[in-house]
Amino acid sequence: MKKIFSIFAVMMCALFLMVGCGASNDKTSDTKTSDGSEPIKVGFLYIGHINDGGFTQAHDKGRLALEENLKGKVETLYQEGVAENTQDVKNSAKIMIDQGASVIFATSFGFMDAIEELSKEYPDVKFIHFSGYKMNDTNFGNYFGAMEEPRYLSGIVAGLKTKSNKIGFVGAFPLPELFISINSFTLGVKSVNPDATVQVVWTNSWYDPAKEKEAADALLAAGCDVLAQHCDTTGPQVAAEEKNAFAIGYNSDSYDSAPKAFMTAPIWNHGVFYTKTVEEILNGTWKPESYYGNIADGYVDLLPLTENAPEEAKAKVDEIKAKMVSGDFKVFTGPIKNQAGEVVVEEGKSLNREEIWKIDYLVDGVIGTTK
Repeated sequence: MKKIFSIFAVMMCALFLMVGCGASNDKTSDTKTSDGSEPIKVGFLYIGHINDGGFTQAHDKGRLALEENLKGKVETLYQEGVAENTQDVKNSAKIMIDQGASVIFATSFGFMDAIEELSKEYPDVKFIHFSGYKMNDTNFGNYFGAMEEPRYLSGIVAGLKTKSNKIGFVGAFPLPELFISINSFTLGVKSVNPDATVQVVWTNSWYDPAKEKEAADALLAAGCDVLAQHCDTTGPQVAAEEKNAFAIGYNSDSYDSAPKAFMTAPIWNHGVFYTKTVEEILNGTWKPESYYGNIADGYVDLLPLTENAPEEAKAKVDEIKAKMVSGDFKVFTGPIKNQAGEVVVEEGKSLNREEIWKIDYLVDGVIGTTK
């Protein structure tokens, strides 16, 4: 009997870990909303961990903002470390659906195909996917932001800070999302420092602390004195501090990870979108959309500059940011040339969202390849 009981206990613990380790500790399932109904349950699928200091933590801050903004009306669930394969994504989502979730936010590009399949299997559940392009007219939408705006602003900071005129950029994958980030950052750099270059190293992983730091070390060894990144951890910022260089973060405020190097970061305010979307669902007005938030609506932004940033950067950043908010400044406005010196955006023309997301090149000033 003792042996049977031990086996049963182990099985129950394993089940608890599988289902419960990702659930929010802020349980509201025993409460009622003002009209006596149960709170809506909203699930979040994360590729990384909520304390990664970057991508996943930024999404989780949005989840917590949703709970705070709609207190008593919403209960959230989350699962960390979901691999980008169909079976893992579907299994994690189904656990949440079995727990009562009627809304699922899937927060990584590689979740897209699985979420599309789930939207057909569960027509009564609403699925919203971050950074993808697939959707339908009933229960499947997507969301992203004009990250090219704060990226450009952070490029201004980097361009004014570098002494070697060599800036490094640690990128995850050679995808349009990354080309947009690198190009907009480089355009910002070149706007204040035409002599500077931006050298790119790919890690081919969204989340790999060791690879990200390794790539950063290689850029520093090549003479870069400022690093930027489009990857999920603080590894590049830590590497910069170790070599007395400076860093632009990404996703969230990671000053504490590298206080002597960190200058600012383009960030996401995901709570803006999560709150808007769940309010619409509660009101019965939600329809699938392809949301693209910008600085003007507060979905993306640039963190305030730290003491490590160059003194002259704030005035220039504030000037251009004000023009972005008013609609008088578009990042991808010609003339813009690619690495081969060919004009890819004619003088006076500004790319719209659709055209921006077709970018498959790197601009003049970038050292690196698109593969």
